[in-house]
Amino acid sequence: MPSPSPRAHACALPKEARVAPLYAGAFLADAFAMDLPPGAPGDALSLARKALEKQAPWVERLMGVRDGVVKLFGLKTADALRADTTRTPRLGFFRIYETHGDEVVLGEDDRHLDFRVSVLRRPAAGGGHEMVLVTVVHCHNLLGRNYIRVIAPFHRMVVRSSLNRAAKAGRVSAP
Repeated sequence: MPSPSPRAHACALPKEARVAPLYAGAFLADAFAMDLPPGAPGDALSLARKALEKQAPWVERLMGVRDGVVKLFGLKTADALRADTTRTPRLGFFRIYETHGDEVVLGEDDRHLDFRVSVLRRPAAGGGHEMVLVTVVHCHNLLGRNYIRVIAPFHRMVVRSSLNRAAKAGRVSAP
Protein backbone atom coordinates (compact mmCIF):
# COMPACT_ATOMS: atom_id res chain seq x y z
CA MET A 1 0.00 0.00 0.00
CA PRO A 2 1.50 3.38 -0.98
CA SER A 3 2.31 5.82 1.80
CA PRO A 4 -0.01 8.81 2.11
CA SER A 5 1.00 12.04 0.42
CA PRO A 6 2.53 14.63 2.71
CA ARG A 7 0.07 17.27 3.87
CA ALA A 8 0.73 20.94 4.53
CA HIS A 9 0.32 22.01 8.13
CA ALA A 10 0.73 25.22 10.10
CA CYS A 11 4.03 25.51 11.92
CA ALA A 12 5.97 27.99 14.03
CA LEU A 13 7.62 30.88 12.24
CA PRO A 14 11.14 29.66 11.43
CA LYS A 15 13.85 31.67 13.15
CA GLU A 16 16.36 30.76 10.46
CA ALA A 17 14.30 32.27 7.63
CA ARG A 18 15.79 35.35 5.99
CA VAL A 19 12.44 37.11 6.54
CA ALA A 20 12.63 36.55 10.34
CA PRO A 21 13.69 40.16 11.02
CA LEU A 22 10.35 41.21 9.47
CA TYR A 23 8.23 39.26 11.99
CA ALA A 24 8.25 42.11 14.52
CA GLY A 25 5.33 44.44 13.92
CA ALA A 26 3.86 42.36 11.08
CA PHE A 27 0.12 42.57 10.56
CA LEU A 28 0.17 38.97 9.31
CA ALA A 29 2.93 36.41 9.73
CA ASP A 30 2.35 32.70 9.24
CA ALA A 31 4.15 29.57 8.15
CA PHE A 32 3.11 26.24 6.66
CA ALA A 33 5.34 23.20 6.21
CA MET A 34 5.26 19.99 4.24
CA ASP A 35 7.63 17.03 4.38
CA LEU A 36 9.44 16.53 1.10
CA PRO A 37 9.44 13.08 -0.47
CA PRO A 38 12.74 11.39 -1.32
CA GLY A 39 14.04 12.73 -4.62
CA ALA A 40 12.50 16.20 -4.19
CA PRO A 41 14.54 19.05 -5.64
CA GLY A 42 17.41 20.14 -3.43
CA ASP A 43 17.15 23.85 -4.14
CA ALA A 44 14.54 26.28 -2.89
CA LEU A 45 13.95 27.99 -6.25
CA SER A 46 12.87 24.71 -7.86
CA LEU A 47 10.58 24.02 -4.91
CA ALA A 48 9.11 27.53 -5.12
CA ARG A 49 8.40 27.10 -8.83
CA LYS A 50 6.72 23.75 -8.29
CA ALA A 51 4.53 25.05 -5.47
CA LEU A 52 3.65 28.51 -6.80
CA GLU A 53 3.65 28.59 -10.59
CA LYS A 54 0.60 26.42 -11.31
CA GLN A 55 -2.40 26.96 -9.06
CA ALA A 56 -5.64 25.02 -8.67
CA PRO A 57 -8.46 26.26 -10.92
CA TRP A 58 -10.43 27.53 -7.91
CA VAL A 59 -7.40 29.61 -6.87
CA GLU A 60 -7.13 31.11 -10.37
CA ARG A 61 -10.83 32.03 -10.24
CA LEU A 62 -10.38 33.53 -6.78
CA MET A 63 -7.45 35.61 -8.07
CA GLY A 64 -9.69 36.83 -10.90
CA VAL A 65 -12.27 38.02 -8.38
CA ARG A 66 -9.53 39.63 -6.30
CA ASP A 67 -8.14 41.44 -9.36
CA GLY A 68 -11.57 42.76 -10.30
CA VAL A 69 -12.04 44.22 -6.83
CA VAL A 70 -8.55 45.66 -6.27
CA LYS A 71 -8.58 47.33 -9.69
CA LEU A 72 -11.43 49.52 -8.39
CA PHE A 73 -9.07 50.82 -5.68
CA GLY A 74 -6.17 51.42 -8.05
CA LEU A 75 -4.12 48.54 -6.66
CA LYS A 76 -1.87 46.23 -8.65
CA THR A 77 -3.53 43.21 -10.24
CA ALA A 78 -1.83 39.83 -10.54
CA ASP A 79 -1.70 40.24 -14.33
CA ALA A 80 -0.04 43.66 -14.00
CA LEU A 81 2.51 42.21 -11.58
CA ARG A 82 3.26 39.26 -13.90
CA ALA A 83 3.83 41.68 -16.78
CA ASP A 84 6.25 43.87 -14.79
CA THR A 85 9.65 42.35 -15.52
CA THR A 86 11.45 45.69 -15.71
CA ARG A 87 12.88 45.71 -12.19
CA THR A 88 13.64 42.12 -11.26
CA PRO A 89 12.81 38.58 -12.29
CA ARG A 90 9.49 37.10 -11.23
CA LEU A 91 8.03 33.77 -10.31
CA GLY A 92 4.40 34.07 -11.35
CA PHE A 93 3.26 37.41 -9.98
CA PHE A 94 5.87 37.39 -7.19
CA ARG A 95 8.97 39.55 -7.47
CA ILE A 96 12.10 37.57 -6.61
CA TYR A 97 14.11 39.46 -3.99
CA GLU A 98 16.71 36.86 -2.99
CA THR A 99 17.70 33.41 -4.18
CA HIS A 100 19.82 31.07 -2.07
CA GLY A 101 20.25 27.31 -2.23
CA ASP A 102 18.02 26.74 0.80
CA GLU A 103 15.64 29.71 0.51
CA VAL A 104 13.96 32.06 -1.94
CA VAL A 105 12.44 35.36 -0.83
CA LEU A 106 9.61 36.69 -2.96
CA GLY A 107 7.08 39.48 -2.53
CA GLU A 108 5.94 42.93 -3.53
CA ASP A 109 5.76 46.45 -2.16
CA ASP A 110 2.75 48.67 -2.72
CA ARG A 111 1.34 51.82 -1.19
CA HIS A 112 -1.08 49.87 1.03
CA LEU A 113 1.18 47.01 2.15
CA ASP A 114 4.48 45.20 1.66
CA PHE A 115 4.65 41.42 1.74
CA ARG A 116 7.35 38.80 1.64
CA VAL A 117 7.05 35.08 1.03
CA SER A 118 9.92 32.81 1.96
CA VAL A 119 10.18 29.32 0.51
CA LEU A 120 12.62 27.54 2.79
CA ARG A 121 14.05 24.04 2.44
CA ARG A 122 15.33 22.75 5.76
CA PRO A 123 15.98 19.50 7.62
CA ALA A 124 12.78 17.93 8.99
CA ALA A 125 12.47 16.89 12.61
CA GLY A 126 11.91 13.23 11.70
CA GLY A 127 14.71 13.10 9.13
CA GLY A 128 14.68 14.09 5.51
CA HIS A 129 13.71 17.62 4.54
CA GLU A 130 10.67 19.84 4.58
CA MET A 131 9.52 22.86 2.62
CA VAL A 132 8.30 25.79 4.70
CA LEU A 133 6.35 28.63 3.14
CA VAL A 134 6.41 31.78 5.29
CA THR A 135 4.32 34.89 4.63
CA VAL A 136 4.96 38.25 6.31
CA VAL A 137 2.82 41.33 5.65
CA HIS A 138 3.33 44.90 6.86
CA CYS A 139 0.41 47.23 6.24
CA HIS A 140 0.83 50.96 5.64
CA ASN A 141 -2.75 52.13 6.02
CA LEU A 142 -6.36 51.18 6.71
CA LEU A 143 -6.83 49.88 3.16
CA GLY A 144 -3.94 47.45 3.64
CA ARG A 145 -5.20 46.26 7.02
CA ASN A 146 -8.74 45.75 5.75
CA TYR A 147 -7.47 43.97 2.64
CA ILE A 148 -5.51 41.50 4.77
CA ARG A 149 -8.45 40.97 7.12
CA VAL A 150 -10.59 39.97 4.14
CA ILE A 151 -8.05 37.78 2.34
CA ALA A 152 -6.31 36.09 5.32
CA PRO A 153 -8.63 33.04 5.46
CA PHE A 154 -8.30 32.60 1.69
CA HIS A 155 -4.53 33.10 1.90
CA ARG A 156 -4.21 30.18 4.31
CA MET A 157 -6.34 27.93 2.07
CA VAL A 158 -4.31 28.91 -1.00
CA VAL A 159 -0.97 28.24 0.71
CA ARG A 160 -2.07 24.81 1.91
CA SER A 161 -3.53 24.05 -1.52
CA SER A 162 -0.33 25.09 -3.27
CA LEU A 163 1.81 22.84 -1.10
CA ASN A 164 -0.60 19.88 -1.17
CA ARG A 165 -1.23 20.18 -4.90
CA ALA A 166 2.49 20.21 -5.64
CA ALA A 167 2.99 17.05 -3.58
CA LYS A 168 -0.07 15.23 -4.97
CA ALA A 169 0.89 15.97 -8.56
CA GLY A 170 4.40 14.78 -7.87
CA ARG A 171 5.73 18.20 -8.80
CA VAL A 172 7.99 18.35 -5.76
CA SER A 173 9.68 15.17 -6.96
CA ALA A 174 12.83 15.46 -8.99
CA PRO A 175 12.27 15.70 -12.74
